Amino acid sequence: MSDVNQGIASFVAVGDSFTEGMNDTEGLNDAAPDGGFRGWADRLAEMIAERDPGFRYANLAVRGKLLGQIVNDQVPAALSLLAEAPRPALVSIAGGGNDLLRPGGDPDSLAELFDAAVARLRQAGSQVLMFTGFDPRGFPLSLIRGRVAAYNMHLRGIADARGCDLVDLWSMRSLAGSSAWSSDRLHLSSRAHREVAERAAEVLGIIPASGTEPPPLVWSSVERGKPIGRAAWLAARRADAQWAREYFAPWVQRRIAGISSGDGRAPKRPGLLPLTAPADTR
Repeated sequence: MSDVNQGIASFVAVGDSFTEGMNDTEGLNDAAPDGGFRGWADRLAEMIAERDPGFRYANLAVRGKLLGQIVNDQVPAALSLLAEAPRPALVSIAGGGNDLLRPGGDPDSLAELFDAAVARLRQAGSQVLMFTGFDPRGFPLSLIRGRVAAYNMHLRGIADARGCDLVDLWSMRSLAGSSAWSSDRLHLSSRAHREVAERAAEVLGIIPASGTEPPPLVWSSVERGKPIGRAAWLAARRADAQWAREYFAPWVQRRIAGISSGDGRAPKRPGLLPLTAPADTR
């Protein structure tokens, strides 16, 4: 964790839907592009811009991208932008979740790919911000919990070895509740994007740590065994059925067809520009 950040002149965010900002619509204006979202990275950039005059920001993240696509496409684009960018420069990189959702997603192989990307960014002189995966306990993704945990251990090791800043989403208990997630149960709510941005700002030393005592990281036996009434159980099952129809079934259909939600979609902010400048320079 950075103690006191001495300034950030440029910030490039790379990744998937998490970094693109799905499904954060809070604070968007009519000028937002079709399907555009705000997200933690935009919020963090706004916090940096308040403090650092001349600050420039790009967001290359695209929903649905696998880690290999992020590393092969977005990381070189980020390096190209940063080659002539004002210093000091920050790059955030988050990815691998879409890979772990697929059969055969291997945390060890993903970690090797991630480490190589981080090494390139660090060799270019960039400060790097990383994120662990969140704890999927209690969500439809709970079956991959072990793989996420193994991947997180690799990410922590990479951050330590490469001298990167790390935001530990797994330990953020505020992300465990349903209010932290949008209706598709895969993407954060606006409130949670705001909390992630604030946590990232604390890790980077942009704002002081909140100083509040964090809740325990281990789920208690009382929480695990909490009884639920029949009416609440039936309501939950109806909600599950609706979620399966609206979100899970289309996701499965896309996987069978080999289609990604990000196919043909360009980054929302491909140019390294001041926040007051138009985001879309295509």
